[in-house]
Amino acid sequence: MTNPQTTEDQDVVDILVADHREVETLFVELETRQGTPEYRRQLVDVVIAELVRHSVAEEAYVYPTARKVLPDGDEIAEHEISEHADAERTMKELESVDPSDPRFDELLAHLTSTIRHHVQDEESELFPRLCAATAREELIELGDKVTAVKEIAPTRPHPSAPDHPPANKLLAPGTGLVDRVRDSLSGRPTSMSELREKHQH
Repeated sequence: MTNPQTTEDQDVVDILVADHREVETLFVELETRQGTPEYRRQLVDVVIAELVRHSVAEEAYVYPTARKVLPDGDEIAEHEISEHADAERTMKELESVDPSDPRFDELLAHLTSTIRHHVQDEESELFPRLCAATAREELIELGDKVTAVKEIAPTRPHPSAPDHPPANKLLAPGTGLVDRVRDSLSGRPTSMSELREKHQH
């Protein structure tokens, strides 16, 4: 019997695909329109935090790698970054809309479809090509970097912040810190474990 994969063995694609699955589970739950408006608001807050952390990690490490190892890497990276920017503008709007407002579901539907398209692109095109062009050790190392950066990345959308290194939002770790302070003061959950904890009390 083989041992299940340990976190040490996880490469960058394993980690990012796991993020995609987690966000998809949240989308499916939101599409049922079950739960109180307050709970749906909190679910959306978790989705936003997950997506922002994920995007920052990809922009910091995955797209620069694609630029380096794929012949059309620049084109792919630019396409993915523009999709992130679109999603981030939608998330920013969604942050300030009340769940009882009809626009809440419209914006959520737009975000869901943008992200599902983005995930399909990455998993069918970018990730397999990245795996084929990059040594396994480097993919594992990238996985470690992505995991570490998600710990300090912003949790709220900052659509006006630059998306390209060296000036991107990642290199202002203060942004992530400020977001976490705001989250803490407002009681905004940024992960499913925090949300479950909130609803157990």
